[in-house]
Amino acid sequence: LVSNWTRGNKTLLQMALQSWMFSRLENWGTTSWLESMQTKVQDILGEDDKEQRSSLFYEACSAFALYETMAATSILEMALWKGEIESGGQAPANRE
Repeated sequence: LVSNWTRGNKTLLQMALQSWMFSRLENWGTTSWLESMQTKVQDILGEDDKEQRSSLFYEACSAFALYETMAATSILEMALWKGEIESGGQAPANRE
């Protein structure tokens, strides 16, 4: 889609990115990440140069992967803290 740039492919890419990236960022409640990705996607869609468009697309995917990692880390940290609170600060018993 990024390499074969037609009006239809542009629309398809826009819909796919909105469904894939934007909805996940909205669900995570990360407004600043969402705004950053919206800007990146608009840059991709507005770029006429194939090489630059491909570069922008890969940058957006890399940024999204970083956001996913950060969100997953936050969820894991919350789960660990919840476990710590629920155990009353006690270390879990060893299971053998």
